[in-house]
Amino acid sequence: MPKLLCLGVFVATKAQRNQSSQFMRREFSFLYFFLCFTISAFAQNEQARWSKWETDADTLMNRQDFAGAAALYSKIIAECQFKEKTDYKFLYKRAVSYYSESDFDHALADINRFVPEFPESPQARILRALIYRQKGDAENQLIDLQKAIELRGPTTELIRWRGALLADKGDFKAAKKDLEEVKLFQDDAELETNLGFIYYSLGSLDSALVCFNKAIVLDVNYPASYLYAGTFCLQEEKFELALKYLELAYESSPLTVRHFSTKEFH
Repeated sequence: MPKLLCLGVFVATKAQRNQSSQFMRREFSFLYFFLCFTISAFAQNEQARWSKWETDADTLMNRQDFAGAAALYSKIIAECQFKEKTDYKFLYKRAVSYYSESDFDHALADINRFVPEFPESPQARILRALIYRQKGDAENQLIDLQKAIELRGPTTELIRWRGALLADKGDFKAAKKDLEEVKLFQDDAELETNLGFIYYSLGSLDSALVCFNKAIVLDVNYPASYLYAGTFCLQEEKFELALKYLELAYESSPLTVRHFSTKEFH
């Protein structure tokens, strides 16, 4: 074959290869952009669907249909699989719906998955403390409550809650410190009665009676203050004073006194 013809064949072949390569590049680019578009459209459809389910679930929560709300949050979770960090909000919301439905085991399972992802969330710690309270786990309740106070800062509600837990635990000095701190900002018959119980547990009947009397002044119809005062006076053999408190308790709430006396003295 003449050299010129060979050169022509070579040039033609190379041109064909270039055209084929250019076509493949265009084809690949088209497929790539089509795939990106399809994925983007699919993701947008997913987000729109999840957003609708979330709105519907939130509406059911407001209507107190907690089981229905949990079912919708579960549908979202089954699809999203926590691919994004923000997807964990559905887990938190489902935990709240389970808690509201008194399904404390499932609520605890969800919040136990949520907390490691968001360890600095005080609200998650508060929710878990509430769940532990319902399950009767005072130790873990106190741990989460303390962590929530550290993260969120002290509030009268959280400090008061901690004080009650510490009193139940028998740590009366720490409980007294918490409730006295709360008293600087708010005072009521229940708080004074709890302080009276703590003071008596620390061995001071006189200080306890001061708190019970303050509770009576704050709310004359709060029977626990009379009942505790009367009971502690009986234990200290101050019978006349005990009788006065218990008579006042009966006048304020005879049914409560009857229930209390049956439970405490028989």
